[in-house]
Amino acid sequence: QVQLVESGGGLVQPGGSLRLSCAASGSFFSIDAMGWYRQAPGKGRELVARIISLGNTNYGDPVKGRFTISRDKSNNTVYLQMTSLKPEDTAVYYCNADIRKTWSRHYDYWGQGTQVSVSS
Repeated sequence: QVQLVESGGGLVQPGGSLRLSCAASGSFFSIDAMGWYRQAPGKGRELVARIISLGNTNYGDPVKGRFTISRDKSNNTVYLQMTSLKPEDTAVYYCNADIRKTWSRHYDYWGQGTQVSVSS
């Protein structure tokens, strides 16, 4: 069974920084992509950042220039470095991974979510 375990959320003041981590564990063939989504109260889930196996990245418009996604393939972990945080970044952040259980079959997995709160 594949699991995504997130860590690193918390409370930070505006302008501050946080680093989120998400580690994939279990039995699988490979990871095609990993990323982060967020959901604020009363809003839908939106893309924050995503990185594919070749290293290409894409970001949601609200976080471009402030957040950086990176990946350590050796331990199946993705990181989200968040800087210049704003109150509107407050949300539950979810890790997502597109994982191949076999060469021909891939599935979408989600972490349990970690709260990020930006407030003075």
